[in-house]
Amino acid sequence: MNRLIPLFAIFFLLAACAGTAPTTTAAGSAPATDPAATSVPAETSAQPQQQSAQPVAQTAQPSEQQAAQQSAVLFNSQQLDNYRLSTPENIPTADGYAAAPATSDATESAATQARTLDPYTAFPALAESVFAFADSLYHAGYTDSATAYLERFRIIKPLWLQWEKRADSLLNEFGKTRAEKAKQFDPLVLKIQNMNRAQAAYSLVKESADSLVALSPGDSLVAWAGEQKKIAYSNTLQKARRDLAEIRALAEGRAEFNAAQEKLKEFQLRYRDFEDSLQTAALAARIAELAAVADSVAKDYWAKHDPAQALAQADTLTRQEKFPQAKDLLNKLMFSNLRQQALEKYNALADAYCNKQRKVTSQLFTKSQKQKDEQNKKSLLKDAIDSLDNCLVEYPDYSQKQKVLDNMEFLKKELAK
Repeated sequence: MNRLIPLFAIFFLLAACAGTAPTTTAAGSAPATDPAATSVPAETSAQPQQQSAQPVAQTAQPSEQQAAQQSAVLFNSQQLDNYRLSTPENIPTADGYAAAPATSDATESAATQARTLDPYTAFPALAESVFAFADSLYHAGYTDSATAYLERFRIIKPLWLQWEKRADSLLNEFGKTRAEKAKQFDPLVLKIQNMNRAQAAYSLVKESADSLVALSPGDSLVAWAGEQKKIAYSNTLQKARRDLAEIRALAEGRAEFNAAQEKLKEFQLRYRDFEDSLQTAALAARIAELAAVADSVAKDYWAKHDPAQALAQADTLTRQEKFPQAKDLLNKLMFSNLRQQALEKYNALADAYCNKQRKVTSQLFTKSQKQKDEQNKKSLLKDAIDSLDNCLVEYPDYSQKQKVLDNMEFLKKELAK
């Protein structure tokens, strides 16, 4: 209700009717029943418009001091920049508002009221309070007072038109400021647009977008710069995934480990912003693992062993959930004439292992929800998270990786409660 005090003052100044509206004993309660204190002269009910003209005129013309205070707030560029008013959906709340240093107590008070008042809720709420008060007068038997009160409310339209004119004036002033800023930032905006059209590297677009934001261009351009960075990130991520797939093919498909490792180092330098998203460290570990297996397998190993029989054995080990043994065997098969089949079985092994870990996680989470002891509950949640983490550590390219990440995020939130 404190936020609505300024608006209530305006409406009730218009609606005040000395000697006509009865007093109330409490907010929202029925009027006093003393006829002497609440009687309404016949002239009041008969000529409400004549009596209301003077309050409207008085309200419509604030004092010079008030006008100076309002101007100091409304036309302070630093205040406007911090307020970042764009559209009704983007109006900041009181908690998220970064106010400029106040130049006086009066300015600070006006700025506080301006940033905490939402006209889309304040005006309807105020109107409803007027109707409710008129209705309480009517039901208490003060029909003349209720009529005079509402008549004064109905003739507020001229004042509203004055507010609209003031809003237009302010919008014109704001528009000039936005136009000046647009001229200042146009070159950088065009540069960012052209970079994204050419699908330039994310790091370059990010640098230009951050430079634009650092110049405080206004909320619309700040939001636009953020969207441009997202577009650049998506474009670069697609290219990075293609390059990473080629490196993986060198290692897993052609066993060219040295070449794969060199290309991966170059990749990591070029795509520093994508190391976490693409888990390049995990691929480096996988290449090193395959290289170690290649060194351990004798050149004539598969001349003495049957690759087809080994492939069937790996499949059996996977079904028996003997995952480490199956993985070792499939890694060896990568250097046989059944390399492609071994890769397919390896992916199936990754699915089987991670599905098992997800099942364990589900069981641990269900058990944790039944615990009354908070410490036991947290311990089970940690074990559930570790189970999912095992999946991504062992097989970072698991086909349902995103689901695993989403589940981990959910469990971490549960653990933080």
